[in-house]
Amino acid sequence: MSEMDRLKQIMDRLRGTDGCPWDREQTYETLATFLLEETYEVLDAMRLGAPGAHREELGDLLFQIVFQCRIAKERGDFDIEDVMREIGDKIVRRHPHVFGEGRLKTADQVLAQWEQIKVEERRGKRDGSMFAGVPPALPALLKALRISSKAARVGFDWPDLKTLLEKLEEESEELRGALRAKKRAAIQEELGDLLFTIANVARRAGIDPEIALQGANRKFVDRFRYIEERLGREGLTMAPENRERMETLWQESKRKLRKTSPGRRSPSAGISGSAPRRARRATRS
Repeated sequence: MSEMDRLKQIMDRLRGTDGCPWDREQTYETLATFLLEETYEVLDAMRLGAPGAHREELGDLLFQIVFQCRIAKERGDFDIEDVMREIGDKIVRRHPHVFGEGRLKTADQVLAQWEQIKVEERRGKRDGSMFAGVPPALPALLKALRISSKAARVGFDWPDLKTLLEKLEEESEELRGALRAKKRAAIQEELGDLLFTIANVARRAGIDPEIALQGANRKFVDRFRYIEERLGREGLTMAPENRERMETLWQESKRKLRKTSPGRRSPSAGISGSAPRRARRATRS
């Protein structure tokens, strides 16, 4: 018996009449949060480079897929065999250079062909847009990357990185204008345009903006934790009256943690005054 068959049998037992009361009560709606959480835990294990944790989290994610397939089977919609068959057929269909005639030499050629095949697949569908497959609930920065990547694959893109960087400067200046005018709607619109352009810069540089921002978030938190720990040892609290000491420790954290360029200013840089400004919940696996 394959391990996949064993896992399916385990799920059948859990959902059976003599199975687990908790598992039997679950629905698509109640499992949605678990699916999202397990996905993020896989991403975290990948970032840490821990094979054991990566294997475990992939298993948890796979279990969620098997779980949903079991519910679908009970409803008469589909089962896991249908899911595997459909994705297998799709991958073969979209790789004619591997499973059919003809060969492609570069990844760019593969992506262009992939997008063209998807265009053909969408013909006749009610929503034939190339963006129809972009999930509405995708995080906004990642969604910007997906949208711009799809447009670029059919030739709708800035001609080069230089032009794109000029667009970045243009959007920055428009945001400054909106901020000076203190018009909230305009600020929101221009900020969105700037973030979308930044996502495109990341794409042209071969960087995932979501990963880049997550890295910046972690870097900030690491430095701030350093400040918290040092202030605690000194008997001080995180408060505006200790701003100067926090700034000193911020600069110290940059040197000690060695995670940023020496020219970066702290978030407090610019505040008026003498100082410069600047549980995982329990889940069932």
